[in-house]
Amino acid sequence: MSYSTFETEMAVRPDDIDFLNHVHSSKYFDYVLAARYDQMARCYGFSMENFMERGLGWVVKEAHIEYKRPLTLGDWMKVQTRVAEFCKDGVRVEFVIVNKGTGKVSSTGWCQYTLVALTTGRSTELSAEMVAKYSI
Repeated sequence: MSYSTFETEMAVRPDDIDFLNHVHSSKYFDYVLAARYDQMARCYGFSMENFMERGLGWVVKEAHIEYKRPLTLGDWMKVQTRVAEFCKDGVRVEFVIVNKGTGKVSSTGWCQYTLVALTTGRSTELSAEMVAKYSI
């Protein structure tokens, strides 16, 4: 099954820059997290707060990124994400970060998220409602 791709635009901030004068590698995952947070509410209509109200949260189980071209101070980017697949207690999200000015891909990758109960930190199954909300 193929799911929708959503996009969030954001700018490189001065504190994202490392001593080589480009975005530090760790910041790219921050960009994906910020984009997903935005898209959960804006695009899916089921925000992180909706999960938290139910005593649930998301943790990263696995993550992979391929760096293709650096982002630098002053760059704007488009962070595109899409659900790639669901499993019993999680979701795999693929992402592409594109330099808005050049139109070239800066990085690609994926994250495997696990849904957990906030009280125990243990994984829990996705409900049919959650899968339906994120299956667009």
